[in-house]
This record gives sequence, structure tokens and C-alpha cells, in this order.
Amino acid sequence: MRLGTYLFGMNPVINFVELENRVISVTYRNLMIGAKVMLVDKTSGEQLPDPVVRITSPVPVGSLRISLPASVKSGNYYLKVLNGHGQFAAQSVGFSVA
Repeated sequence: MRLGTYLFGMNPVINFVELENRVISVTYRNLMIGAKVMLVDKTSGEQLPDPVVRITSPVPVGSLRISLPASVKSGNYYLKVLNGHGQFAAQSVGFSVA
């Protein structure tokens, strides 16, 4: 008889809500203090050095507003989250910056 594998724990999630006036609105779930949210160019896979937002709330559920600096050019992007240990935790859907 083979026993199944069950994973218990939290699945981190980041949800892109909207982009308006170069401000990205997102909601997140199961992200812990120290997690980093960064912008990634969808075409090249390059992580942009700015903006990088660190989760500072002790509550693992919340929302963020991320202002895009002028250095972020038009293109297709997504948000990637690294946990406090620098390991991949979550990724948003892709979105376009005009």
C-alpha cells in the first residue's frame, strides 16, 4: 500500500489588481515579513533593480501600491516574490506598462 503525500502549509500568492498612473496595485496572501516583491521584464526575464518592495507587516494578508520610477520603460512585466531566504515564493500574472 502506498501512502499519498500531503503538503500542509501556506501557499504564497500575489494578485495583480490594476496599473493606473504608473502605480501598481496588488493584493497578497501568505507572504511573511521580509519577503521581497520585485518587477521582472517578461520578455527578457531580467529583474529590475527598482522598484523592490519588502513586506513589513506581521499580518500575512494585505495589499501594496508600488510606484513605478521613470526608469521603467513601456513593455510587459510581472511581479515576482522572494521569501525572506531569497527563494522563489510567488509570481503575478503578466501586465503591460504603456
